[in-house]
Amino acid sequence: MADLTTTLIHHPYVPPAGFAAPQPGVFKASTVIFPNVAAMRNFEWKDKTAYTYGLHGTPTTYMLEERLCTLEGGLQCLLLPSGLAAIANVALSLLRTGDEVLLPDNAYGPNKVLAEGELKAWGITHQTYDPMNPQDLAAKIGPRTRLVWLEAAGSVTLEFPDLRELVRVCQARGVLTALDNTWGAGLAFAPFDLTPGASPALGVDISVHALTKYPSGGGDVLMGSVITRDASLHMKLKLTHMRLGLGVGANDAEAVLRALPSMALRYRAHDETARILARWCEARAEFVQVLHPALIDSPGHGHWLTLCQTESGGAAGLFSVIFDEKFNQDQIDAFCNALKLFRLGYSWGGPMSLVMPYELASMRSTWPVYLRQGTLVRFSVGLEAVADLQADLQQALQASLA
Repeated sequence: MADLTTTLIHHPYVPPAGFAAPQPGVFKASTVIFPNVAAMRNFEWKDKTAYTYGLHGTPTTYMLEERLCTLEGGLQCLLLPSGLAAIANVALSLLRTGDEVLLPDNAYGPNKVLAEGELKAWGITHQTYDPMNPQDLAAKIGPRTRLVWLEAAGSVTLEFPDLRELVRVCQARGVLTALDNTWGAGLAFAPFDLTPGASPALGVDISVHALTKYPSGGGDVLMGSVITRDASLHMKLKLTHMRLGLGVGANDAEAVLRALPSMALRYRAHDETARILARWCEARAEFVQVLHPALIDSPGHGHWLTLCQTESGGAAGLFSVIFDEKFNQDQIDAFCNALKLFRLGYSWGGPMSLVMPYELASMRSTWPVYLRQGTLVRFSVGLEAVADLQADLQQALQASLA
């Protein structure tokens, strides 16, 4: 008879099949056990027909990938440890020394930093373009351009580009497009079908999503995804993903799977509260501009309205304000510090409302002509009661700027 320790490790009991529950099981593994040598040699992880090693996928991660494909309208999905890791995976897969990547001037800051740091050091050049001017993008695409990044809405300033025209410009020149779709989240619009009902469909080549935000919903998970519809493009991204040894933890995958069923409800709640607060801010003398795609005077409102179909179309839970120039940075910092429900913190999409002041001049190559001069503060609306959040804004304005 084997030693008790050995028996506990090699215990023969296998639970019966057929267990079903609202939440899927969590499978944790580095090592995956093969039934025999032939299976070990023949199992293929690339097409999800089998399991070979925990880093290459488990039932938990496969399930999350498939549900995310359904969310965004894709066919293949990769999971990564963060949204920035997802962006980096795209760059490292598709760009080589001598290539060029174009980024919107309002791109997510760390994407720019990656281009200015590692990509530049590896001989990959970059330019920024005006996302509100498709002609500027067309003029900057050159023979070395291999990838164009898109954002809708733009980071921090939330201007909404003519996404369809930007994609058309790139397609006409044979350049791949990658969309940071964290704001839209697969709910505001369909990234792979920007012209519903048209044939063939107009869409981006790659959708990158920071699952850290709305899919997680708790402010406690770091994860990203890269979704495609082209099998060969997916395999190029997947092989880089494998060679870099990128993976996500089973408990993090479980957390996102648990949150996905409520995502649309939460997104709508964030959206509704953000619109109410943004309209309230429009009436305040302290602000010279309020930036939110659903506001008629916000840059790109017409593009948002066209892509998201109706006035009630998805618009996430972010809005920014530009303070009148008469207020100095110390006063605006005091306003942020005076807030009690809006807490100072990066990221968004969780239950708690957040605020963050930005030095916009340091984030843009030039100050956009459609933005008023002043200091910008961005709000991420959580799930608190709208009346409480409005009262918090009012008391902070009175305490710091009156």
